[in-house]
Amino acid sequence: MRIVISEFISLDGVVQAPGGPEEDTDGGFAHGGWSHPFFDPEVVGGAFAEATERADGLLLGRRTWRAMANAWPERAGDPFADRMNALPKYVVSHTLGEADLGWHNTRLVHGDKAVDGLRELHEAPGGDLLVLGSPTLVRTLLAEDLVDELRLVVMPVLLGGGKSIFPADGVLRTLEPVSTTTSPHGVNVCVYRRPETGRPETH
Repeated sequence: MRIVISEFISLDGVVQAPGGPEEDTDGGFAHGGWSHPFFDPEVVGGAFAEATERADGLLLGRRTWRAMANAWPERAGDPFADRMNALPKYVVSHTLGEADLGWHNTRLVHGDKAVDGLRELHEAPGGDLLVLGSPTLVRTLLAEDLVDELRLVVMPVLLGGGKSIFPADGVLRTLEPVSTTTSPHGVNVCVYRRPETGRPETH
């Protein structure tokens, strides 16, 4: 399966709590919901819908999975919600157990064996495995060279600090640009893919 990352991200590389004020306040983060002023249905909404339509499954960290599990089931009847609810979902967690997986079609990737489990998913047959949010999980995927495509929705705002998806491990990683689309609100939807040849170089 192709692992595809989709993130709302600020100009200073922050991905924390784009959706709402109480989404993730770790570290005293006070700007939750920062993406809302820059949303438009055609470019930003279209990029999100396109990635979801192409997905054969969702791969999520615990916090993101829990937020979605609390939101999407109650919206059943909406075509997009029905799509989210029907897709196979994989959640990486040290603390969740099988009894906690109430959201339909969710499977657990145990946190203590996460890298092995993620490699197995990556090597399994299938289409796109879409990762939304989940910054800790995304850092692991990037560090382990398991990301095939990076879809960054870059919004014209500086947040001054917060969670990042990028590993701070001194490794140089080169990606191939695929496309950039600009919205009327100045958002750039940038798609990058891992080169067919070559691996990260350590410096």
